[in-house]
Amino acid sequence: MKQSLQLRIGQSLTMTPQLQQAIKLLQLSTLDLQQEIQQALESNMMLEVDEDEGVVQEVNEKKSDSLDQMTSEGSQTDMPEELPVDSNWEDVFDSIQPAGGEVGEAIEFETFRSKAETLQDHLIWQLEMIPISDRDHAIAMAIIDSIDRDGYLSVTLQDIFEGLENQFEELEMDEVEAVLHRVQNFDPVGIAALDLSDCLKLQLQQLSDDIPYREQAIELVSNYLDLIGSNDLSKLMRRLDVTEMQLKLIMDLIRTLDPRPGAYLQNFDSEYVVPDVFVSKFKGQWIVSLNPEIAPKLRVNSLYQNLIKRADNSKDNVSMKDHLQEARWFIKSLHSRNDTLLRVAKSIVEKQADFFEHGAIAMKPMVLRDIAEELELHESTISRVTTQKYMHTPNGIIEFKYFFSSHVSTDSGGECSATAIRAFIKELINNESPIKPLSDNKIADVLKEKGINVARRTIAKYRESMSIPSSSQRKRIL
Repeated sequence: MKQSLQLRIGQSLTMTPQLQQAIKLLQLSTLDLQQEIQQALESNMMLEVDEDEGVVQEVNEKKSDSLDQMTSEGSQTDMPEELPVDSNWEDVFDSIQPAGGEVGEAIEFETFRSKAETLQDHLIWQLEMIPISDRDHAIAMAIIDSIDRDGYLSVTLQDIFEGLENQFEELEMDEVEAVLHRVQNFDPVGIAALDLSDCLKLQLQQLSDDIPYREQAIELVSNYLDLIGSNDLSKLMRRLDVTEMQLKLIMDLIRTLDPRPGAYLQNFDSEYVVPDVFVSKFKGQWIVSLNPEIAPKLRVNSLYQNLIKRADNSKDNVSMKDHLQEARWFIKSLHSRNDTLLRVAKSIVEKQADFFEHGAIAMKPMVLRDIAEELELHESTISRVTTQKYMHTPNGIIEFKYFFSSHVSTDSGGECSATAIRAFIKELINNESPIKPLSDNKIADVLKEKGINVARRTIAKYRESMSIPSSSQRKRIL
């Protein structure tokens, strides 16, 4: 095959390095943005935090402008506005990593946290405090390892026995059951239960004998727990031989028990939410402002900038030029991010003003396209801006995504937001009678009377998304 050279003309879309950086900053959350800014400050000598007053900053800027006009040994001013599209960020800027681990470096103790105690750790600590043989200790460890996060045994006692049978000679099931009873006396009360009935029974058995209706409650959870689920009040009274008032007192005692005794010992990492914007009402108008604490104001270090020489091609001078251009692009990208974020927030508040006045019931249907067309931006840009961004409102801290929802047609020809329908459903359920809760069909009928046509299966879907049980599960027999 003969080799040859050919010239072709074509068009293609190429993202410049500064556009890539702007998109990256736009989709970062507040906490991630603060880390990105900190890394930029540590890796770029030209960047510094602007801690001066605005007047001092203007004086420095004027002084910097006058120095930029100097010739020969003055500041470098012929900086390109953009890189060539066929170059990469790494081709222009040095990959400088922040130094760390040096002698004398201050240690930030806030970054260190002790290991969170698990439920197993809590039980093992109690196991080590009691006199027990090595054989029983191994059995107890097998039982503790089989306890799930709610405090129940995740396997059967037979499975534990079969797993230990090859480890110990002449092991009997009675030994495993005896050790299980010892573990069930540990804190929290009701731990290592076989099922819900066993868990509630363990908690009742450890109550004082003089507690009223303790024995009847033990009998109920041991033998008739299924009747509570079916709300068979008359059969419960016959089986326990009690009156309706006595059954009410028994049920009140059972409601004081914890069906998930191990849950409160589970430690979860705290997730902190920092609002990006503040929404407040001033003279009858809703005002949106950026949170000044989410990102420090950055500027170019004038001292290092003045050290750059125009005609000097030395390695140090070229490196300072590159860092200066990188710093300018980074500051420009931050300003662009804040401007876009504020524009989107103002548009959301303007369209959802009724929500801030009356709550979620007044939420209007809105999609990303509505904001994109108004601000003349792409939907992908709106999606990036509204992801992991939060606003502080009189109704609490709310994510931008919360204000976007689908719509349902009304009899009057209008539209109702899915968020508003969820609020209607929650309000109806909160005000329902616990003895006769509203079914999904009844809720659909109530909404239809308000002019909102929603199918029963849609009501069920919205109810399940809010973790609200069905009407039969919400029903209270007493």
